[in-house]
Amino acid sequence: MNLFTDVRALVLETLDQMAGAGELSQGLDYANVAVEPPRDAAHGDMATNAAMVLAKPAGMKPREIADHLAARLLSDPRITSAEVAGPGFLNLRLAPELWQGIVKAALTEGTAYGRSDMGHGRRVNVEYVSANPTGPLHVGHTRGAVFGDALASLLDYAGYDVTREYYINDGGAQVDVLARSVYERYREACGLEPEISEGLYPGDYLEPVGRALAEAYGEALLDKPESEWLEMVREYATDAMMHLIRDDLASLGVEMDVFFSEKSLYGSGRIEAALKALTDKGLIYRGVLEPPKGKMPEDWEPREQVLFKSTLHGDDVDRPVMKSDGSWTYFAPDIAYHFDKVERGFDMLIDVFGADHGGYVKRMKAAVSALSDGRVPLDIKLTQLVKLWKNGEPFKMSKRAGNFVTLRDVVEQVGPDVTRFHMLTRKNDAPLDFDFDKVLEQSRDNPVFYVQYAHARVCSVLRKAAEAGIPTDDATLAGADLSGMTHEAEVAVAKKLAEWPRLVEIAGRTNEPHRVAFYLYELASDLHSLWNRGNEDVALRFIQEGDVATSQAKIALARAVSVVISAGLGILGVTPAEEMR
Repeated sequence: MNLFTDVRALVLETLDQMAGAGELSQGLDYANVAVEPPRDAAHGDMATNAAMVLAKPAGMKPREIADHLAARLLSDPRITSAEVAGPGFLNLRLAPELWQGIVKAALTEGTAYGRSDMGHGRRVNVEYVSANPTGPLHVGHTRGAVFGDALASLLDYAGYDVTREYYINDGGAQVDVLARSVYERYREACGLEPEISEGLYPGDYLEPVGRALAEAYGEALLDKPESEWLEMVREYATDAMMHLIRDDLASLGVEMDVFFSEKSLYGSGRIEAALKALTDKGLIYRGVLEPPKGKMPEDWEPREQVLFKSTLHGDDVDRPVMKSDGSWTYFAPDIAYHFDKVERGFDMLIDVFGADHGGYVKRMKAAVSALSDGRVPLDIKLTQLVKLWKNGEPFKMSKRAGNFVTLRDVVEQVGPDVTRFHMLTRKNDAPLDFDFDKVLEQSRDNPVFYVQYAHARVCSVLRKAAEAGIPTDDATLAGADLSGMTHEAEVAVAKKLAEWPRLVEIAGRTNEPHRVAFYLYELASDLHSLWNRGNEDVALRFIQEGDVATSQAKIALARAVSVVISAGLGILGVTPAEEMR
């Protein structure tokens, strides 16, 4: 049930009636007609811009359209008032039964309340984390993992067929560095002094990999030249790091559907096939790029390269795909990887990148646009940096990791639920402060606690009702008489519940799961406000002593809140709290 969709349908139906009666032009486009909460709740329950967006194409004054629309809407029993405001906005007030119906819908549909078919089952690939397999995930990866996972869940909830994917960057020089670093830990395990020179990975996390290598091969690799052990150690180390990364993700509750290896593209013909597809479209040529803008690099010299005409698809400059020595640029396998996604039949692609990949956005979008002839949209979401604080000071790096704070460091400090929720309390492209003390603070200023406390309060009400012998199963509560739910604080909660299906669609359309966290905080605030008013006004308390029917009606409202909070937390990957300790 989506009350905003229902009222919009009523508005559109009424506009058609006006057109049929000669009060409005025929054949107008209603696409931009919206029904949404008014900016000021005192103005009404919902507002529509219909008169404003239709005035120009209809050749009429906005207020003239609004007056006709208001008069006709008032004939519907669902509308109790329709007032024209300003130049032609129409503010509507709804019948109380509609808010009561929202509570019943939430109880009847459970956590499916708010689910949407907006996606129509379209296939979407969400690629996130995709860290180099050279060590444990760090705090930056944590934010990307949480954001990507919540976005995938949100899109699933909004009716899309979602695939969660991790692109293993195991085809570049960094995995050779990993292999050499592990080899030094192998030498250490064999009783030799490791030579952790500059450029190698110094973290202690490689010590068990070196020991495992020594157990498997003994000292057999010590006297061999690098050319004989590099490939084998690289594969061994990469597997070990991916096992570590999978464990890191599991500690955060993240499970991928697909792990795609960059290395699998090399020697398979898939890079060549992707570039041939671009060549066949006339988008690959040999040429010389203009010198980079700004300060000229000392080693820059004009040289002929194989280039992709990315400027024809919105990029700033054309991009090299093959170096002058005949080797691939790092962009070439990424083109092939995204071509593979297109070939797998996805209707939409989403990449979640770190903030340092901002310069990569246009070229990757250009590649997907060219490969799919504009059929498959690519949305790239950048996650900004996370600053960690503890005891009022920056949180120190992990000794085990060598030079950064790991995902495990964060999760072990505060747990996966707090980590996930707090990572979504800011929009993905805004910097985030993560204060270990504040995220555990039990106050309204801590959104994690505030939302969980609301859910726990409802659970407490249900326990007390059970002790009082009041039946509170959802079916019974859905059948309760809610006609007495008229107090402004109660209606405010119901109105916020009514926004949930609309919020899901907006967040899904914009790929912004942080909107769910914001909404849950607002819903929790309304529940807490009602609870606190019950401390002063006995009639607002959820359990009315000696009055089972009234108690069930009030508990129904509270239970509907917990249903929606549970659904929202489910999208965020957070377990609802049944009690606060």
